[in-house]
Amino acid sequence: MEIYLDGDKIFDRFDEEGDEYPGYSKVNELKMVIAERVFDVEDEIAAARNA
Repeated sequence: MEIYLDGDKIFDRFDEEGDEYPGYSKVNELKMVIAERVFDVEDEIAAARNA
């Protein structure tokens, strides 16, 4: 399983040790990465509107 966000690979289970699916803590970490990226895009959109 691979997870890409805007063309960047943020998770690949084959890169992880043990070749397992992500656990609860890893899923939360991935959710935070996605949330940060969404907030960054929203900030960029708001800045573009104010320019």
